[in-house]
Amino acid sequence: MTFIPKPRIDHPNLPRNALGLTRRDYEGALSTLCAGCGHDSITAAIVEACWDLALRPETVVKLSGIGCSSKTTAYFVSRGHGFNAVHGRMPSIATGANAANRHLHYIGVSGDGDTLSIGLGQFCHAIRRNLNMLYIIENNGVYGLTKGQFSASADVGSKAKKGETNLQPPIDPVLLALTLGASFVARSFSGDKRQLVPLIQAGLRHKGFALIDVLSPCVTFNDHEGSTKSYAYTREHYEVAVHADFIPAEREIAVEYSAGEALPVTMHDGSRIVLRKLAEDYDPTDRIAAMAAIQEHMRAGEYLTGLLYFEPSNREFHDICGTTDVPLNSVPYEQLSPGKAGLEKLLARYR
Repeated sequence: MTFIPKPRIDHPNLPRNALGLTRRDYEGALSTLCAGCGHDSITAAIVEACWDLALRPETVVKLSGIGCSSKTTAYFVSRGHGFNAVHGRMPSIATGANAANRHLHYIGVSGDGDTLSIGLGQFCHAIRRNLNMLYIIENNGVYGLTKGQFSASADVGSKAKKGETNLQPPIDPVLLALTLGASFVARSFSGDKRQLVPLIQAGLRHKGFALIDVLSPCVTFNDHEGSTKSYAYTREHYEVAVHADFIPAEREIAVEYSAGEALPVTMHDGSRIVLRKLAEDYDPTDRIAAMAAIQEHMRAGEYLTGLLYFEPSNREFHDICGTTDVPLNSVPYEQLSPGKAGLEKLLARYR
């Protein structure tokens, strides 16, 4: 993976947070994603959230798997700790790191393919253990790195770039998380920064597993045959000297709408999704009602966005496992090594 350093020119009047740091201090490398990718909007929201919370960059741990989404961790908080795991295995790395040091801020960024296909089992167990982390799914319904095959979150009837129609029902990460007992569940849209930033901040402050499923348009693979703006159509109707792929620069899709309102959002290919923001009287502490509301709006073809469920008093991973409050790399050797007598006593419990 290639990382391009971002040129650093700071204006002397840039606003500073409680640590005296500017937003630039929470940025990372230059993005190599397609221009207009929703994932870059999510990166900007993470930068804003971390800056506003005045997190010390060296206390931030960024974790990812494989996919377009997994490049995101290179683009924020460059002074934080980072680990790019193999496909679908980010939750295992997050669990191990979290067990070793509970005093850091863990941000996992994954995709719908990385989470809901090869990584589904690991995702479920991170929820079951109530791992103290923020888990962001950058959800675009396709495998962007491998030419846009359907992911497990693709809606029935979706058409691929080559014209195939998806007939498989999707796995909804929000409903799955609620079913498994997640203590913080939210959904947002990459272009709704006003909603997304406070959700990220709340997730970072939540004690336990916090899931935010972010619908994030793919500018390259959300076009399909039948569209006059698709790449295949263009190749069929123009004579070209060299057949080459070109991804045109698109503007990031930004939206703004009020609580309780529904908003149709036109994607880069002309297709539409409908977002509905939670009403102000919505109760996010009722798990069953949350699941019913999500399914009701899904039947109407709407994605319900906002803080869908929150459980304030919940035991997280360290409370359940009784782990040490001291980071493992700070525990004295004498405590880590029980000696022969201590080892014999421990082994006797298993005889």
